Amino acid sequence: MSWVNSLSTKRYRKDVLLVAGDVAETYNNFVSTMSVLKDRFKHVFFVPGNHDLWRRSKGEKHLDSLEKLNRLLDGCRGLGVETSPMIVDGLGIIPLFSWYHESFDKEKDITGVRILSLEMACKDFHACKWPDELSSKDVSLALYFDALNEKNQHKIDEIQTRCNQVITFSHFLPRQELCPEKRMLFYPNLPKIIGSDSLEVRIRSIHGTDGSPSACHVFGHTHFCWDAILQGIRYVQAPLAYPRERKRRMNGGEDWLPFCIYSSSKANPDVGSLSKKMSPCYWSDYYSMYTRQPDNTELAPWVAKFYPKKS
Repeated sequence: MSWVNSLSTKRYRKDVLLVAGDVAETYNNFVSTMSVLKDRFKHVFFVPGNHDLWRRSKGEKHLDSLEKLNRLLDGCRGLGVETSPMIVDGLGIIPLFSWYHESFDKEKDITGVRILSLEMACKDFHACKWPDELSSKDVSLALYFDALNEKNQHKIDEIQTRCNQVITFSHFLPRQELCPEKRMLFYPNLPKIIGSDSLEVRIRSIHGTDGSPSACHVFGHTHFCWDAILQGIRYVQAPLAYPRERKRRMNGGEDWLPFCIYSSSKANPDVGSLSKKMSPCYWSDYYSMYTRQPDNTELAPWVAKFYPKKS
């Protein structure tokens, strides 16, 4: 919140902010945060993350997470925060609802060491509550969230017709290649709780199966700086992350945030271009030089010391 309050009250008056989820764990903190952001920026767009749908305060314990979602969306409407596709000065902006499912992880598991179960490692399984028919253990919850995008299809169709530049954004990951390999992660089972196959299908339906020079998707969730082009689409994560993470690894601090992904032409606001590549991005820079090895299950040295082998 101190970072949010430190944002200039004048610098971003003509700018659009994409908030890719995980704003706050309680409704009151969410509203106060988004109110400050809406005061700083001309337009603010939002998609929910997993933390936003936790039921943490006493007043939320009676809600399930879908009811919490509806409450957040109502709050956004009251604040003037956008959660639906919209054209801003010729730029098409498309928020995409999503959730993760375990089968998103297609790479070989790490074996021979004791790794916490998903239920033990991820608070979502306790802080979120879903109707009985929905679960992240299968694809039902991911498909439910993906279906929420259908109500905006007419707006998406209009954007595809009218806009040369389109930016989509989500909280969760659409491709496993946007996360380091399991052997590199302090929690090797992380890929089971980060992404959605149906999200990538939807992104491709918007940007085209081969992408284009103007295709861009922004995402969040994993707290890794990322800027890479895969099959013609630029995928970017510019995470605020936790304060300790910013100090330790986030490009030397937080002065580069919010990251400018697109700039319009001063002469013609309807014409603009994507920004230059974010740098440094440790992991996406790494994979631009080295081939991914999904079948390699030997833990990286900095991970192995936390996981003694099973006897």
